Amino acid sequence: MYWYTIEPLDLLLFREAKPFSPGEGSWAKGQFPPLPITVFQALRSILPSYGTKAEDKKRDLEFLGPFLLDTKGTLWLTTPKDLLAVQTKPPTAEDTSEDKVDEHTHNWQATLRFQPAEGEDDLWKHLCFDPDRLPPMVTPKLDKNQFICRPLPWITAQGLGQYLKGEQLDPHQFHDHPWSVQILPHIHMDDGTRQVKDQEGYFTEVAIRLHPGWKLVAAMSYELQKAEVVRLGGEGHRALVSPVPSFQEWQYLQEYEQPGQSSDFAYLLTPGLAEKDTALYGVYPSNWQEHLKGCVSDRALLWGGVSQIRRRLPKSEETLGQTADTEQLIQPEFALLPQRAFVPSGTVYLFKEKPLPDKLPNYAQLLPSENSQWGETFRQLNYGKLLWGTRT
Repeated sequence: MYWYTIEPLDLLLFREAKPFSPGEGSWAKGQFPPLPITVFQALRSILPSYGTKAEDKKRDLEFLGPFLLDTKGTLWLTTPKDLLAVQTKPPTAEDTSEDKVDEHTHNWQATLRFQPAEGEDDLWKHLCFDPDRLPPMVTPKLDKNQFICRPLPWITAQGLGQYLKGEQLDPHQFHDHPWSVQILPHIHMDDGTRQVKDQEGYFTEVAIRLHPGWKLVAAMSYELQKAEVVRLGGEGHRALVSPVPSFQEWQYLQEYEQPGQSSDFAYLLTPGLAEKDTALYGVYPSNWQEHLKGCVSDRALLWGGVSQIRRRLPKSEETLGQTADTEQLIQPEFALLPQRAFVPSGTVYLFKEKPLPDKLPNYAQLLPSENSQWGETFRQLNYGKLLWGTRT
């Protein structure tokens, strides 16, 4: 694999993966970092065309990323979702009324991790948990002068390697989001008037502007000889793709791509897809449940990207006498959209024992096991890539 930096020459616009119609909703949320296929297609546009015939369509490239790279060449990845930071109050400090689990900060002294709630524990013995579901993940016990907060949302590759070993981390190994949000309003006026159109007249989009010196970084199984400019994201914004001759940061994580003898948890490096049932998606696959002790993510345990779709009627069913520019749509229908169901990177899976290939066939990637063209594409673009670690 050959590594490349992707340096934006302007702001970046990545709409979240859902149907967007200004007539139904005027706000298009942004998504950053973008999904792997978005950056891959930008890099793929540099390569020679394979042709337009069916026999020319090949799936012979691999891809990994995108991640973040700072001005010093440090690789940054999503902070694990199960990681907690602990602040210690001096004896003279005022009492803190509650933990700050949702507050990100760099002012802390140690790290802990969420752990499965134990039914026999004094704190939980009076509560009943569904035996057919995973137990909730809870904070560990603390001393009286300690309280919990969260580390910043990005961690260095070296820090992630230490995390996978079960070691303690330092605040300087974490960073806040290195980008700013820019709101882009769009207004369409009626021709010959000073009035905004009734339909599709006004909507807004959310764009991203990376801080100076920050870039995206990704790997592809094709070697580019020189820097190239590509289109990246919506509205045709440009980015400069440059080869990285010797990328050393990935060496911190290479040894964790396969489970070791003592591996008991997995960290999701890139967005994955966990199928619970046909067209129904969750945080973990249904065939993993018997092997799991717990799971930590910032998404609901079960969701399916619920949406409404309006389909255009075939021409044979259109009402006679309609003008050519009149659209006839059937009533909105319920739909589950898999592109909205990706499990976010940083999700953590805690296993009862070391996962073996015969018990957990998909231990390398969090993806459905079916053989299909889209499944092959996801696997080659390294969706759902897992890194394996050991808790101490």
